[in-house]
Amino acid sequence: MAILDSKGRLFGKVSILDLGAALVILAVFVGVTFGTTGTVAQLNDTKPVDIEILVRGLSVGNPEALLAEFEEQKKTNVVIRNQPYGQVEIKSVQRIPRTLAIPQPDGSVKELADPRTNFFSVNLRMILSGQGQITEGGAVLGNIPVKIGTPVELEGVGYNFNASVINVTVN
Repeated sequence: MAILDSKGRLFGKVSILDLGAALVILAVFVGVTFGTTGTVAQLNDTKPVDIEILVRGLSVGNPEALLAEFEEQKKTNVVIRNQPYGQVEIKSVQRIPRTLAIPQPDGSVKELADPRTNFFSVNLRMILSGQGQITEGGAVLGNIPVKIGTPVELEGVGYNFNASVINVTVN
C-alpha cells in the first residue's frame, strides 16, 4: 500500500488537507491555552514628573481672572498629543511680560517693556505636576511620551488652550 494515493489521502484514509487543518486548529488551541499570560506593556513604578510649559499669545479679555482661576482650582485637565491624560496639579503660573526689541542710536538693540496697553493676549510660563513612568526614552504620562516641544492642551471650567512643553523634570 502506498503512503499517498491518487486522491491525496494518507494510507487511503485521511486527506492531507484535513490533516493540515487539524494541525492548524491544534496549534491555535495550544497557543491560546499555554501562550503568554502578561500584557505587552508592563506598568513600572510611577514618579512625580514636573512639566514646564510655555503659553504664547493666549487671547484673553481678563488675564487677572484667568490667573485667579488657576490659583483657586490648583488642578487642570491635560491632553497630551491629542490623547487625554487626566488631571494634573498646577504648581506655579508666571506671567511673562511683553517686551519689544528697540534699536538704539548707537546701533545696539535693547529689550524694553511693550508700552502698548490695548492688546488682549498674554504669555504664561506654567509648571504642572503629574505621575509618570520613567523609561529609557524619558518620561511617559498615560502611555504618552512627554519631551520638550510636545504639544499640550489645558482645559478647565473657563478655559481651553494649547501650549508647548519647554522642560521635563523627574522628582
